Amino acid sequence: MEKSIGRLFMALGLAFGLMFNVWQPLSPAEAAPDPPALTDLELLGKHLFFDTNLSTPPGMSCATCHDPKVGWTGPNSEINAAGAVMPGVIHTRAGNRKPPSAAYAGESPVMYYDEVKGLIFGGMFWDGRATGWTLGDPLQEQALGPFLNPVEMHNPKEIKVVVMALLRSEYADLFEQVYWDETGEMIDHGKLDVDALYQVIGKAIAAYERSDEVNPFDSRFDEFWRAATAAGFKVEDIKQSNWAGYKPYADGILNDTELFGLAVFNDQAKCSTCHVLTPSGADGNKPPLFTDFSYDNIGIPKNPLNPFYTQPRKINPDGELWVDQGLGGFLAATTDTASDGETYASKALGNYGKHKVPTLRNVAKRVKWNGTEWVDDPECVRAYGHNGYFKSNFQIQDGSFSFTQIHPLQHIMHFYNTRDVPGQGWPPPMPVRVPWPDPEVAANMNTTELGNLGLNPSLGQPVLQFLSTLSDTSTPTPP
Repeated sequence: MEKSIGRLFMALGLAFGLMFNVWQPLSPAEAAPDPPALTDLELLGKHLFFDTNLSTPPGMSCATCHDPKVGWTGPNSEINAAGAVMPGVIHTRAGNRKPPSAAYAGESPVMYYDEVKGLIFGGMFWDGRATGWTLGDPLQEQALGPFLNPVEMHNPKEIKVVVMALLRSEYADLFEQVYWDETGEMIDHGKLDVDALYQVIGKAIAAYERSDEVNPFDSRFDEFWRAATAAGFKVEDIKQSNWAGYKPYADGILNDTELFGLAVFNDQAKCSTCHVLTPSGADGNKPPLFTDFSYDNIGIPKNPLNPFYTQPRKINPDGELWVDQGLGGFLAATTDTASDGETYASKALGNYGKHKVPTLRNVAKRVKWNGTEWVDDPECVRAYGHNGYFKSNFQIQDGSFSFTQIHPLQHIMHFYNTRDVPGQGWPPPMPVRVPWPDPEVAANMNTTELGNLGLNPSLGQPVLQFLSTLSDTSTPTPP
């Protein structure tokens, strides 16, 4: 059975959004605890991650598109409200997809084909093109990608990044020490081994992205998970029939609505089919990541405001006719061989339109700086889906009638609930509804796990409230 990238948004009782209680924004973030100590490799990665001098021209860092304040993704509300694709350091250029979260991605395996499930897992980027086949680590390959991408950081060659990080940065001494630790060799400044130095840059960024600072597991859900797990309760076993048994471990952490929302998430809504509740970590001693690192086509429509459609022909030869084929598009161009002897290119046909299942962690996080601390900001716009079609502040006006969704995830959740229901398109309160737009790619669309869920408000609202418990408390700052 096809997997659903969006189990995440199953409980969509929001088909009748105005029947719900108005969503209460998150409380202002508590003061972040002292950040965990970073290893030298992780600290180097942090410097590299936040360094705005590693682009050509200078001005763009990894954090520009993966801002920790809004869940390690695109922070610009104006951009998110439209095409959702962050512009590159040359601001007239843009890629084709919104930035995914850079957090909680380190356990994504080297891309492989599961012969039993008939599915592909692992890799990085929405289309999986950072497979890990070359370096043995998808996250390291992903970390090196944007530096040389002409629509992102726009460096002509690896040596430009190496020189800026090694010879013209305030962390050059740290770089030299880490290089020694990783290779057992001293850097020969008279003849730089650019490839080796560049690989250490990627390894360091990947190490930082795997660090406790980027993956703190300090949300309210994590606090509950630890309490329940310590008492011998498996959170992955929570159901609508037994959720009350978990209440003692949620006391003072999750309210009853949020806890019941978790039960629906894992039961009738089947969100956890892809956004799994399986413990993470090498020994299964960490809370779940809320993704199984698979790929799915949930039928997201085109985002007509995507700036990629208007890029120059040398960047987008297809212009407005371009179609995002996702994983299938990448596989069609590869010659690597799967475990069953077939080339991965032969698996492209069954994967057109599929994109990687994202983590749900920090999915509802929206913040602003009030002069003293980061606090929840309902005006901060987030975009959802690989192309940012769905918005956290979806609004419409029709004559004297106006409607603003009551939860940042209402737009995409309503889609999951009603995609295949005639006359149930957006928005819920309107007396006359229109169908949802056609999917950008109809092939391989998941038609068995979403689209006509029939979930009512008493089930939908609790799931929405639960998703708001997945926001990290701590927010790292630049070095």
